[in-house]
Amino acid sequence: MEIVLANPRGFCAGVNMAIECLEESIRIFGSDIYVYHEIVHNRYVVDRFTREGVKFVDAVDDVPEGAVLLYSAHGVSPEIRSQAAARKLRTIDATCPLVTKVHLEAARYAEDGFHIILIGHEGHDEVIGTMGEAPESITLVESPAEVDALPFTSDDKLAYLTQTTLSVEEAVLVIRQLRKRFPQVVCPPKEDICYATTNRQEAVSTLTENADVLIVLGSQNSSNSRRLMELGQTTAARAYLIDGVAEMQRDWFKPSDRVVITAGASAPEIVVQECVDYLVDEFSATLREETIREESVHFQLPKELRVLQQHSAS
Repeated sequence: MEIVLANPRGFCAGVNMAIECLEESIRIFGSDIYVYHEIVHNRYVVDRFTREGVKFVDAVDDVPEGAVLLYSAHGVSPEIRSQAAARKLRTIDATCPLVTKVHLEAARYAEDGFHIILIGHEGHDEVIGTMGEAPESITLVESPAEVDALPFTSDDKLAYLTQTTLSVEEAVLVIRQLRKRFPQVVCPPKEDICYATTNRQEAVSTLTENADVLIVLGSQNSSNSRRLMELGQTTAARAYLIDGVAEMQRDWFKPSDRVVITAGASAPEIVVQECVDYLVDEFSATLREETIREESVHFQLPKELRVLQQHSAS
């Protein structure tokens, strides 16, 4: 058996920043703090912080007045920010800057009189937050067929945005149909699908051309991880999305398999290494790493947390 480790894989700059925000908040305030939704969509990460005493909530009303509340990497709507202010919460914004970019674009297009077509997955935290920027001016679509059903005409002022973690190929199909139906539609000068999503999809597409099995480390509610698995299903013989080694099954593999292993942008490297160790132990697998793109992106902690760091150090 040969294991090919895809690179880049695992944590992106936005996830690193969000996790560092939570770690620093615990250091400064203690673990009796709250996070609106999961800090990132990964069971291992959420379970780790839960064990430390962090509380993840789905409603601002579940946070005691005056407590510390972090916004997750996926962002929140202005309505959530207003609710937090009304409860006098001390908020720390761990939103990925690339998600913030989409929020700002939505607000700007709505202010300029555009109706926005948001390409994304219904119910995803990022989509909910983005749509909350201008709920009367945004329509969500997921497929070319939904574009065909839109009620707009060639006279309407339209713009489109995308969720940052979409399948690049699927987004292209939707955008192509949008431009076909509405030639007047505009978009931001720089695409919204983030660099990490694009790079991880490119690595999977390239490395699974001759693979027997693709293992994607990531949680089922992680959009970018699911896209990696779906991409693998079109190229590898077998593709699985798992949280960790406990979910691996021996009968998925043959001793002669070429196994590509990657990880979604919110999956920690430790779960990757545990799966590698399992295959080495069970099948005497050899290991090599293939780098498709180099990544060097880094995001600063939010200003409010940097100020607190300075105060705690002085």
